[in-house]
Amino acid sequence: MSTTTTPTSAGGTSLVTLGKRWDVIVERYNSQPTIIKALGLAAALVFVYALPLIRPPFFTTDQIDFGGVMFSVAAFALVAVGLNVVIGYAGLLDLGYVGFYCVGAYTTGVLTSYHWSWPFFLALPVAIAVTMVTGVLLGAPTLRVRGDYLAIVTLGFGEIIRICVKNIEWLGASAGIKDIAHPNTIGAAPQPPFDKGGLFEVPRLEWDGLIPSLDTQHKTAVLAFGAADAIPYYWLILTALILVLIGDRLVKASRVGRAWEATREDEDAAELMGVPTFKYKLMAFALGAAIGGLSGSFYASGQSGYISPDSFPLLLSMLFVAAVIVGGSGNRWGAIAGGALVAYLPERFRDFADYRLLIFGLALTVLAVWRPEGLLPPRRTRRAKAAEAEIDALEEGELEGGLA
Repeated sequence: MSTTTTPTSAGGTSLVTLGKRWDVIVERYNSQPTIIKALGLAAALVFVYALPLIRPPFFTTDQIDFGGVMFSVAAFALVAVGLNVVIGYAGLLDLGYVGFYCVGAYTTGVLTSYHWSWPFFLALPVAIAVTMVTGVLLGAPTLRVRGDYLAIVTLGFGEIIRICVKNIEWLGASAGIKDIAHPNTIGAAPQPPFDKGGLFEVPRLEWDGLIPSLDTQHKTAVLAFGAADAIPYYWLILTALILVLIGDRLVKASRVGRAWEATREDEDAAELMGVPTFKYKLMAFALGAAIGGLSGSFYASGQSGYISPDSFPLLLSMLFVAAVIVGGSGNRWGAIAGGALVAYLPERFRDFADYRLLIFGLALTVLAVWRPEGLLPPRRTRRAKAAEAEIDALEEGELEGGLA
């Protein structure tokens, strides 16, 4: 029996124990009465929605727009949840996911600004449908191949989409699309320069060290979507993320989710058991594409209302994959954690302009070494590890008994 020696350190130990602590939290939460769980969930939701208003010390700086950063965090988390369906649930390596993100964004841009003047909420379902169809059109001929071959095909897809939008005048070519419609404001229309309007205004917190106070000079207008304040966009995409998580949970617990798990673990065995693996892989591809298009649509209609081919580089696709792997492939909460980290860390270290990407890369490298299964691996992985450890212990006991 072979053994593997793993280096240890304080940083590595903290990363290894993070998943265990999360397990304890989840188990304690699940063991509570229903009313306690409901109150805990409500408190967590209130905190997450209020986060850009609270602006907690050590998590934000004066040099960054924290509302904009939180919008990016939520957008990355939404993308990671969609890609987790493809990679984590169905076991399909998609390296061109940025292509679906781009399709959703450009569909919204074309419908709301460049050729037509549709309202955002009318263009949104069309963008999702177009992206889903794109996923089916890509998956139908390519999902017959597996492993590295599929990864290469999807990698080419992401780059082909970017090159197409860069060279097609009908899509704005290199200049991109500007003045993309924002979501419809509910209440009074936002007025520049500070986007006052919406239903009502809420103050933010400012901090003197660790002492908070109300900042009545800078308020956020609820449901007022303009160019000056990103917080309403964060609330909108966070709501979409919550709805997607509910759907993700229902699908994962259904027959479809079990078919994905069987296909991921052993596709040939699943076929022999009568599972139509191609159909379920295509469903995963289409659903993942739809979620990517949803996030791309929100991105296009954000604060700037501008997209271009340079907004969708191949590097972005690699970051999407990194988010899923860092968080824990196959775990929706891990995907959210990974997406949040990948989006937040470069912005948090923006003060170190020349070194922030180096710091970000080192952080990912350390995580890959000390926690290769991700921050929050799925329970199946943890159960498998426990079983392997038990088998190793039994084998060691038998070996020692034989030597004695």
